[in-house]
Amino acid sequence: MTRKKICCLGILIFTLLFSIVANANVNGENVYVIPIRGEITPAVYQYVEHNLSIIEKDPRAVAVIFEIDTYGGRIDSAEKISQLILNTSIPTISFVNTKAESAGVLLTISSDTIAMAPSSTIGSAETIPNTEKILSTWVSILRSVAQEKGREEDIVAAMADQSIAIPGIIERGRLLNLTTLEAKSLGFTDIVASDYDQILSSLSLPYSNIIMAETTNSIHLANFASNVYIAPLLLAAGFIGLLVEIFMPGFGIGGTVSLISFALYFGGNILAGNTSLITAVIFLVGILLLGIEAFIPGFGVAGVGGIVCVAISIFLASSSVTTAMISIFVSLILTIVVLVLIFKYAPRNKHFSRIVLNTKLDKEKGYTSFVDYSKYIGQTGIVTTPLRPSGTISIDEELLDVISEGQFIEKEELVKISRIEGSRIVVQKIN
Repeated sequence: MTRKKICCLGILIFTLLFSIVANANVNGENVYVIPIRGEITPAVYQYVEHNLSIIEKDPRAVAVIFEIDTYGGRIDSAEKISQLILNTSIPTISFVNTKAESAGVLLTISSDTIAMAPSSTIGSAETIPNTEKILSTWVSILRSVAQEKGREEDIVAAMADQSIAIPGIIERGRLLNLTTLEAKSLGFTDIVASDYDQILSSLSLPYSNIIMAETTNSIHLANFASNVYIAPLLLAAGFIGLLVEIFMPGFGIGGTVSLISFALYFGGNILAGNTSLITAVIFLVGILLLGIEAFIPGFGVAGVGGIVCVAISIFLASSSVTTAMISIFVSLILTIVVLVLIFKYAPRNKHFSRIVLNTKLDKEKGYTSFVDYSKYIGQTGIVTTPLRPSGTISIDEELLDVISEGQFIEKEELVKISRIEGSRIVVQKIN
């Protein structure tokens, strides 16, 4: 057999083996992983809903792992995600990898199986604000899901309500927070595992592929812009860019930064489900009113209306009143600090002259705020327009604006310049 035939046979065998392996992988059972990290927002709900809708169409899907690492977030979003998990027909696993605090507790207990990574924690699910009505509703939701999934409801409730005491576990006046070992000893978690393979092996669940859920760009943007730490920075960048643009001639980097920042802030929050397009319109109206006020002397209705519109739009775009207050306060402070730094250090920069006029009209250079008329004192002129008491006179065919000492002087009368008061030329009639 020639070398060429041997090579062709080898390629054929390799292709056949590759096809067999690939086909086995395609036709095997699939386990999907949906990471839930960071703040729980409407964007996270959209993200989970989007991926679950795809997974439920896969006939080879045998399980969904929700990898949870969160300090919590919005209760309404967490409740919606919980319903998605409860309603899916695919077996579900909550994998607490590091922490499941606050609203993350509800997501964790919504799955059929709970797994925790070593050194992880779960608990501290008290609501903010902690009013009796809100707390009572939240605890009822937690108890209901715990009952449906066969979890110890008092343990779950004690994570949210510090008035609940469980002998030997938690005393009254403290929120329950469990470590992995504590949760295992109480039977709260089913599995302690470090990775997906250990979890699936513990459940004796056959699988061929572990598939990570897809995250769309819109969800990335929504999570980014609606983040409680990022939102104030976007607002501050927008306001700073807007103010810099006002000082700079034409349209430059300040306006570009401002447009991008505001677009990210409102666009991201719209995608996150926090607000609608009308909020962005209200904000634009506010900026327009402030722009009108900038060209009107004093401060009036347009300025007040602009501030009110901007404030309302930020409140409407925020996920909560607390988030809105934080965003406004932090962005205001950052804007003031950055502008102070700009005007303190920018004059040393050669490019600062584009923003602030540094030219000085010094007297030593020949500049003065008024013309010196002292040379005309004692000279005589002819009145060219009646002085009532101000008017015009002519001295050696040069016209001067003058004022009489109070009396009316007719045209063609002779007058004498008696004194100079700043820029005023005072004359008296020659009898």
